[in-house]
Amino acid sequence: MTEIIAEIGWNHMGDIELADRMIGAAARSGATYAKFQTWSVSRLKDGEWDRDGRRQIYENAELTAADHIDLMNLCDKHSIKFLSSVFSVPDAQLLADLGQSSVVKIPSFECRNVELIDFCNEHFKKVYMSTGTSKWSELQEIVPRFDKAELTLLHCVSSYPCLPTMANISKLADLKTLCPRIGYSDHIMGVESAKVALAYGLDVVEKHFTVDHDLPGRDNKFAVLPEELKSLSEFITLVKEMHQFHGLDYQAAEEGARNEYAGRFNG
Repeated sequence: MTEIIAEIGWNHMGDIELADRMIGAAARSGATYAKFQTWSVSRLKDGEWDRDGRRQIYENAELTAADHIDLMNLCDKHSIKFLSSVFSVPDAQLLADLGQSSVVKIPSFECRNVELIDFCNEHFKKVYMSTGTSKWSELQEIVPRFDKAELTLLHCVSSYPCLPTMANISKLADLKTLCPRIGYSDHIMGVESAKVALAYGLDVVEKHFTVDHDLPGRDNKFAVLPEELKSLSEFITLVKEMHQFHGLDYQAAEEGARNEYAGRFNG
């Protein structure tokens, strides 16, 4: 069944109690993973985040090694899997050093970072990688580098929020020619777009997640709420149920209709 990644990211703003609330809400809403982001502001380059207030957000939300351990333990408490995005080799090394070598996420902006890709291929069993901001030719070169880790390739349009007219959802069919496991990292408001994407046989769908749209930061504004994520989870279950194969002949539930209704107005 399609997995769900609840991308909490830095929506917790460094507040572990708030992160606990978000993890619990994600678990109750049917998410498979509660995902965070691993970085160090000491390695942050100069950029537009220095002018729009994001650097302060990054500073507040940066996770120490101890914070990572706390979040992993909280995920265990709520019976949901821990996942984090990494932006550099030192970030990935931190997760590996903490024993988190089963799975990692490479975000869109780093899906051309060969050094990071090669490290993750060597040190993690499973890698999710988003493909936003990349050319097709670049993906064709990058995907074959994953010869050890199990790769899941996520279609993504790196616009926050993304408009439905920009979704380019049919690209999922092309991604499947590059990688047998595909997913959709969806930045469109709500969950209807993710439901549409399920028709492409997704292994995973990722949605930004929050418990309150009034919390600070851009992501909290367009992230889905628990009731929306639960709606997506229930829809995924419905899709699975409707795809159960019952053979080519009529089903047992049709026996009465077959025997009693055929020719009933020809008596």
